[in-house]
Amino acid sequence: MKSVVEISLYPLNQKYLAPIQDFIDRLNSYPQLTTSTSDTSTIVRGDMTELMGILNTEMQKTYTEVGQAIFVCKFLNGDAMGESN
Repeated sequence: MKSVVEISLYPLNQKYLAPIQDFIDRLNSYPQLTTSTSDTSTIVRGDMTELMGILNTEMQKTYTEVGQAIFVCKFLNGDAMGESN
C-alpha cells in the first residue's frame, strides 16, 4: 500500500532551523521515498510499511538530538489517490 504523509516539525528551542533541515535531509537520503518540501511542511510518499519504519527511526533520532519537538502529521492513502510511488 502506498502512503502520503505531510509532516511539519516544530523543535521547542530557539535554534529550530538546523534540526528541521537535518530531519528533511535525512528523509531525502532514502531512495525509496519521494519528498517535496514547502515553507511549512514536507510531503513524503512511499510504501506505507517502509515509510512508517523510516519515520519511526528519524523521529526518534530527532527527539534524541533535539529533546522536545512537535511533529504534526497527516496521513493519506496513496493508493486511493492514484499515487504510483
